[in-house]
Amino acid sequence: MQRGLSFWQRSAAMLVLPPLRLWTKRTWTGMANIPRTGGVIIVPNHVSHFDPLVVAHYLYNADRWPRFLGKASLWRVPVVGPLLNKTLQIPVERGSVEAVKSLDTLVDAVTQGGVVVIYPEGTTTKQPDLWPMRGKTGAARLALLTGAPVVPLANWGAQQVFDPRTSKLKLRLRTPVQVTSGPAIDLSEWAGATPSRQVLEAMTDKIMRSISALVGELRHEQPPATLFDRPGTAAAPTSGEDAG
Repeated sequence: MQRGLSFWQRSAAMLVLPPLRLWTKRTWTGMANIPRTGGVIIVPNHVSHFDPLVVAHYLYNADRWPRFLGKASLWRVPVVGPLLNKTLQIPVERGSVEAVKSLDTLVDAVTQGGVVVIYPEGTTTKQPDLWPMRGKTGAARLALLTGAPVVPLANWGAQQVFDPRTSKLKLRLRTPVQVTSGPAIDLSEWAGATPSRQVLEAMTDKIMRSISALVGELRHEQPPATLFDRPGTAAAPTSGEDAG
């Protein structure tokens, strides 16, 4: 059990981790790349609606408390909303004005030493073979504003529990899942740059290629040379599930 956690954080861990340990057979690598202190932006690939639990388990085992982004509407659900609030998860609103407020919340979380998890793809990948898609720009924007390290993270195997392509859930014990992280991405060439669309897209492209390379290592395959560009997915500022 990590030190310094609140009652609600400890309770959430005690509730979630035991079934995850039964449900998955885990291979964790690269944990030395997760900073032990200070604010950090974690950028994973997104292959399944189940993988946030896998990523959270990995980061918890790396002695960091993960703070995920979630649709603000969840905070208005009885029981769920208060629990999300107590465990320091981060609501993200849709709409230009509210999105700015959400970005301020993210900046505060990072500058206060939090581990913020942003899925740059904004949703589960639509690439037919589950390779990462072209990302959105929320993580890059947050990195420019905070100067925090951006650490790429890859996961593979969660789709065996829930595959978004078929929407089938498989309740099989000891499903193999893999998670690894790489060194913080070198974004120094953009340090202090104005967050123009060109700058943010270039940063995001480097972020996504770093993630794709890690996914390739887990899969023992070469990732596609070109990032999959789902029709209608243009880069956009942080908002709702699309944060990232």
